[in-house]
Amino acid sequence: MSACRLCVTLCGLLLVLFCDPASQQLVINVRNQGGEVLQENISANVSDDTVVLEFQRSDGTLVTQFIDFRNEVQILKALILGEEERGQSQYQVMCFIFHFPKEAFISSDAMSKLRQKNPTTVRIPEEDRGRENFTMDYAVDLTLAGIISPHIADLCAEAPESSYTRYEDIQIWSVNQGIPEATYLQVLKRFPTVADPRLANEVHTADAHTNDIDSCSLVKKVWSPCQCHLELCIGWYPCGLKYCKGKGESKNTAMTYRCGIKTCRKCHLFSYYVPQKQICLWDE
Repeated sequence: MSACRLCVTLCGLLLVLFCDPASQQLVINVRNQGGEVLQENISANVSDDTVVLEFQRSDGTLVTQFIDFRNEVQILKALILGEEERGQSQYQVMCFIFHFPKEAFISSDAMSKLRQKNPTTVRIPEEDRGRENFTMDYAVDLTLAGIISPHIADLCAEAPESSYTRYEDIQIWSVNQGIPEATYLQVLKRFPTVADPRLANEVHTADAHTNDIDSCSLVKKVWSPCQCHLELCIGWYPCGLKYCKGKGESKNTAMTYRCGIKTCRKCHLFSYYVPQKQICLWDE
């Protein structure tokens, strides 16, 4: 069987892998855990080695998942509409930037070749990978964020004061990319929520007594600082390739070929500092 074109069985439905890179966007209908059907748009850029997955939640929140395989960076971006009846006349944008293991998603090359034969089919993931908690330690300076990923500045342009990352991710990137931690830390501003003796020389955004910040769900005054929480779930994504064995050109030889994809669901719960509860009204 040719590796350039494979019929892929997925949940009893057909997807097709093509070697034609001209059309690289996939539209998937996904049923979430609440029973709602959302439409995901997935595209791949083989030259940049990136994948973008985007969808709009039923509450109007626009979620973008951006994967930079080259730098092992994932960005989850949320555009949340304001609540006019509570004094929010505009939307707000947050970017959460963290390490991404390459094997957690199919490659940009494989993604660019993925097509579905039945585009109206409603998909359900094969595996639920649960929820991972992220406590964000730093705000990222977008003008200098290219050291983490060259795509951050453009993708997060509307979040100059609300792009976040973690110290543990800085450690991983430092090792993997061969760049000193100090170089990464120059593009970050530490939150006043975490007291870490390893970072004693870092510039704090507030005095030491503000290190214990209450959850926004416990804060009553809308202009008080607090620890905000936001959960973003990706209801369906290609988390791996499936391989099958077949006969080779001769009777005594065998060959391995890609014969499908594995699909997953995963949630991310982000905890991060906000200067006032007014910009975290959903966390109640």
